[in-house]
Amino acid sequence: MGVQLTGRQREAGSLLDFIGNTPLLRLRKFEQRFASVELYAKAEWQNPGGSVKDRPANRMVLEGLKSGALKPGKIILDATSGNTGIAYAMIGAVRGYRVRLCLPSNVTHERKRILAAYGADLVFTDPLEGSDGAIREARRLYATDPDLYFYPDQYNNDGNWRAHYDTTGREILEQTQGRITHFVAGLGTSGTFMGIGRRLRDEKPGVNLISMQPDSPMHGLEGLKHMASAIVPGIYDPTLADENLGVTTEDAYACVRRLAKEEGVLAGISSGAALAACLRVAERVGSGVIVTIFPDAADKYLSERFWEIPD
Repeated sequence: MGVQLTGRQREAGSLLDFIGNTPLLRLRKFEQRFASVELYAKAEWQNPGGSVKDRPANRMVLEGLKSGALKPGKIILDATSGNTGIAYAMIGAVRGYRVRLCLPSNVTHERKRILAAYGADLVFTDPLEGSDGAIREARRLYATDPDLYFYPDQYNNDGNWRAHYDTTGREILEQTQGRITHFVAGLGTSGTFMGIGRRLRDEKPGVNLISMQPDSPMHGLEGLKHMASAIVPGIYDPTLADENLGVTTEDAYACVRRLAKEEGVLAGISSGAALAACLRVAERVGSGVIVTIFPDAADKYLSERFWEIPD
């Protein structure tokens, strides 16, 4: 089956017109140890901003424009661990809006450079507070001068998960011809899992929905939240998942390295975590069509030292 495309014709247009309709990649070498499992990943780094977060960021900005909340001269403000911020910065450059982002100071050097290249204003927060510290700072800035900012608040904005309900979930159903039996995705804002999970549940009630998160509060999985110890996003509904899996940082790193060496896929850390969770599901179920999300590629993480660890 290999890489599947939706078949939709791509014509010349704005950069933002190329958000979505990403390929579905089959991970054949990881399937080999399972007799009757098909394993697929949405290659979300194919979005123009390089990640799955292009989808909700674009949706939230469009809704702000439509409602009038995002007026000329306002600054787009939000908290981010990197990818949504990159998406905002790209969209702001295209549409002519300033972007101010609150993010932990220990995000990778590559993310900082990408954001600076787009011209975003960066407000760094305490790395020990993770994304929660960035959320608190964004709230403080907005409360100080609400007329200055358009604050989408990705953690509490229904446009986040609805973007995935309307696009990513539909694409997965089309690309698997409705054969999907298990869906696995990580929890950060939770928008990806909530939106896709709800679309799959509505159209194929028997599908198994498995959420994934770091197994402890102190972890190295950028973009993912350990819900029990974090500020829980308002859009998160823990009852949607049939099961929630905890993944170790070490397992995620190992899967990232394996993806590069065995499949030729340079994926990001949260992609490695998603694959680790998928392999656990595959071992248990024996047969099925398992689909996950690879949120981004490895280009934002190549300075990380885990690449030097031998397998």
